[in-house]
Amino acid sequence: MVCQKDPLVRKIRDLYEQISSLSSLEPSEDVNTLFTQLVVTCIPASLIDVTKLCKDIQDMRSKLIRLCGKAEGHLEDHFSTILASYENPLHHLNIFPYYTNYLKLSQLEFDILIKHFPNVPNKVAFVGSGPLPLTSIVLASFHLKTTAFDNYDIDPSANSKAIPLVSSDPDLSQRMSFHTTDIIDVTHALKEYDVVFLAALVGMDKDEKVKVIDHLAKYMNPGAILMLRSAHGARAFLYPIVDPCDLRGFEVLSMFHPTDEVINSVVIARKLPSDKQSTVQQPLGPMKLPDKFFDIEMFNPLLNHVNLMEELDIEEQLS
Repeated sequence: MVCQKDPLVRKIRDLYEQISSLSSLEPSEDVNTLFTQLVVTCIPASLIDVTKLCKDIQDMRSKLIRLCGKAEGHLEDHFSTILASYENPLHHLNIFPYYTNYLKLSQLEFDILIKHFPNVPNKVAFVGSGPLPLTSIVLASFHLKTTAFDNYDIDPSANSKAIPLVSSDPDLSQRMSFHTTDIIDVTHALKEYDVVFLAALVGMDKDEKVKVIDHLAKYMNPGAILMLRSAHGARAFLYPIVDPCDLRGFEVLSMFHPTDEVINSVVIARKLPSDKQSTVQQPLGPMKLPDKFFDIEMFNPLLNHVNLMEELDIEEQLS
């Protein structure tokens, strides 16, 4: 088929076959090399529309996104273990070589948030926080210093890794809590949040993602903000796509598709009152943010495989 003859698709498929044949996706030289090649392949601007590719490639893309998610989880678990070995883990976040990227990401998302929600939120939910919840930690530490954060993850081992990172901090241990549950099982409690962050890998295909968004639309308070991440072009081989039409019950306020090495797109939307949900037409394309946002580099966990072997040495020194 035509799509399988495309050089970009053939390269990605070749990398997928190599990645899927690995015995483990835990940090290693082979994992590092293959995921770095995959990210570098998907970064350049491309006119490819992954939603229009043939079924065989669509199936491959779905499997590849799940492999990326598993590798990302192992990577976060690796660094969470290192940090937890310190008496005060939050004092050593800078041992993570991409900590600066998290600082830039939180600044970007904070700037976007206050543009559309000028009041300091009282309570924030982060859905899909994982074993290394750096986005929540950085936002709570530097930008939303009085806000309470509820972190949700379906994986109990993720929360068991994350809790020790903040338990020794007198401030964050009081403002940050962790909940092991599927967000679909959280209903009326969602009305407590001024802002809900949805991690990129919560809902790894269209149906799963829309199910979560529809659930949030049903239970979030009118006027509350939803911030989530998407992907565009070839970067959609790494992360699921969120289209404006997927955000039923929300007004899409802005979408940002990066054109540099940043992988994730950023979407911000506002929960509509029930009487307006059927009358607002969602935009058909992305809306540009002010130019200042284009100068800020966002974090992409898959890029963190670069120089990973150097960090494995740190773990060996601590063991």
